[in-house]
Amino acid sequence: MLCRSWREGKRRRTYPPGPKGWPFIGSTFDFPTKKPWIEYCKWGKIYQSDILYSSALGNQILILNNRDDADELLEKRSHNYSGRPRIPIVDLMGWDSNIGLMDYDEKWKYHRKICQQTFHRKAATFYHPIQTRKVHEFLGNLLIRPDKFQEHCKMLAISIPMATMYGYDVKSFEDPFIEVAEKGQRLGNSLLVPGATLLNIFPILCRIPPIMGTQKFAAEIRKMTEQTQKLPMEYCRKALAEGTARPSFVTSFLERYTSETDEEAMTIERIAATVYSAGADTAISATKSFFYAMATFPEFQKKAQVEIDRIIGPERLPEYNDRESLPYVEAMYRELFRWRPPGPLGVPHFSANDDMYKGYVIPKGTAVFANIWAMAHDEKVYREPGKFNPERFLDADGKLNSDDRVLAYGFGRRVCVGQHVASATMWLFIAALLATFDIAKAKDELGNDIEIDDGYSDGMIRSAAQKTPFKCAITPRSPRALQLIEEALMKAQSK
Repeated sequence: MLCRSWREGKRRRTYPPGPKGWPFIGSTFDFPTKKPWIEYCKWGKIYQSDILYSSALGNQILILNNRDDADELLEKRSHNYSGRPRIPIVDLMGWDSNIGLMDYDEKWKYHRKICQQTFHRKAATFYHPIQTRKVHEFLGNLLIRPDKFQEHCKMLAISIPMATMYGYDVKSFEDPFIEVAEKGQRLGNSLLVPGATLLNIFPILCRIPPIMGTQKFAAEIRKMTEQTQKLPMEYCRKALAEGTARPSFVTSFLERYTSETDEEAMTIERIAATVYSAGADTAISATKSFFYAMATFPEFQKKAQVEIDRIIGPERLPEYNDRESLPYVEAMYRELFRWRPPGPLGVPHFSANDDMYKGYVIPKGTAVFANIWAMAHDEKVYREPGKFNPERFLDADGKLNSDDRVLAYGFGRRVCVGQHVASATMWLFIAALLATFDIAKAKDELGNDIEIDDGYSDGMIRSAAQKTPFKCAITPRSPRALQLIEEALMKAQSK
């Protein structure tokens, strides 16, 4: 009996497989710094497990490569896995105001409540006119300079959250609102790369006054973060006072609460800034990936265009009311986020208490990563997962199958609150683009296809993985398509 109790106690202390590392430093030198989602897939094969565990300098890390495991822990046991790891440099940069990085506490719950009231499926339709106008402006820009399609993708991704959150029209990348936000995020992301700063390893160093080194750098980023939140809010207040405000998330709040408290105002500031930073980064990644997919897998582009021509015809552009009538286009959207999820590892969850799962101990304070890439490229679920093929989401009759969950939006109580707004943007982008343009590989001087490599940047924490620059040929599908774009652009510019 005593022997059995000892064996059971030993089993309860068994951690999931993974690199064992060295005393004190743990597996510091085993953790990948480039394309970690790919390396964790390799770990799974090496250790023959979909659940992987290791530690580095006192930090405990759990990797989930399988969707069922992620659902069990992050969905069904969300009460224990809804926190966020505390990253010292995040606090110094002021990024703790980002809802996605907040810990699971009362402040986060208050922010989440407002988000759910504002961005649920039905409420998200409030932003459809704004999204439609911006997508049509994108088509106009693409018509004028198709070779600048990657810049147009970035402008679309930036302009939609600025318009929906603040009613502000971005005219160029040199816009002062955009410059300060972009610079702050670019510099901040550089400090989140593993090994970029000792502050995350030795938090006591954060107590050093911000007069030199990383602390001073972080203090400068914090000022940019505060400007990113406050400058657009000041614009909204001024526009309301002058009677020039456009409908938006912030202006609708300010109109309802003319005497808002500091807490309410700060909450709205944080939510709007979070939607901008997260939404823009994700959309830049997804739109570029779509051009890459269409140039590389043109056979599916043609099938989607046949559906659009049959259902909508040549007299107008796709509208949101058409979504249920275009299953192939919907499958395109689902496949895009499966094939190239913008955040392949998502944002880590954090275990509030010790837990047991499949005979393994998951200690309190473990950062839990859902390897979305691994789940979306599971060969047991998706045949030829490296290939872009929207038909995997259709049944034999051409109707959508039941695989309708977009893993890129996350898990449990930390699922993306803006998913319905983001989904609407991407669907209309795909439908409108395919209705009006043909996308193919660019040609060299001899008329040969210029091949496109599969290079992507390393997405970390708040930075989406983005397709590296490439060329493709973009042409209007017909004179009527060109006319539709011009008409839509004129209508957009008149608003």
